[in-house]
Amino acid sequence: MIEHDALRFTREAYDAAAPLYARLFRDELRDRPLDRAILSAFAEAVSASGDGQVADLGCGPGHITACLDELGLAAFGVDASPAMIEIARQTYPGLRFDVGSMAALDIADGVLGGVLSRWSIIHTPPRELPVILAEFHRVLAPGGHLLVGFSASDDPSHPTQVFDHTVAPAYRWSPDHLAAMLRTAGLAEVARMVREPQPTDRRQFKEIHLLARKSEAGPAQSKA
Repeated sequence: MIEHDALRFTREAYDAAAPLYARLFRDELRDRPLDRAILSAFAEAVSASGDGQVADLGCGPGHITACLDELGLAAFGVDASPAMIEIARQTYPGLRFDVGSMAALDIADGVLGGVLSRWSIIHTPPRELPVILAEFHRVLAPGGHLLVGFSASDDPSHPTQVFDHTVAPAYRWSPDHLAAMLRTAGLAEVARMVREPQPTDRRQFKEIHLLARKSEAGPAQSKA
């Protein structure tokens, strides 16, 4: 699979898996108190910065978008998979869900108080991730917050590692390397949560949540 086909491959794979995925992950937060805590902290950070709409990018069947709504945020979901969006709209008819790509969001500049990207960057080939991070920065208002969740690589000297995701090819990231990429995109790290794998977890990967804030200045300029 060549890189520019990654989005199409992932979209088709999630379309096929959408009904099963929705059943398996509908109640995933029930036994994840740390995940609930970081989502609550994100909601508080967004509210303290002046609210604004929040986009759940890679929202899947919409259960996390609904959680953000329950936390008092004006949340809507975006996903590349039409099948996932159809399930989300049927399950949560009071919320907004759009089909779209994180690399080219149909969202105006600087209008969002928050962006959630929870395990939605993992299928992005590493060379394509800077474009997505630039989109996160573009749509956030000054002072807006990003919460990004992903699986950590084992070796910090390697920025990424490929792993055998059930649905589509996926990547783990060095948390420090991804935090540096966020800084380059104009998103300064505020905090991070590291969840160690549990004995019952199928994959023994550390899970990371990085909370970042859009800086007042533009993205860092690369040196010639």
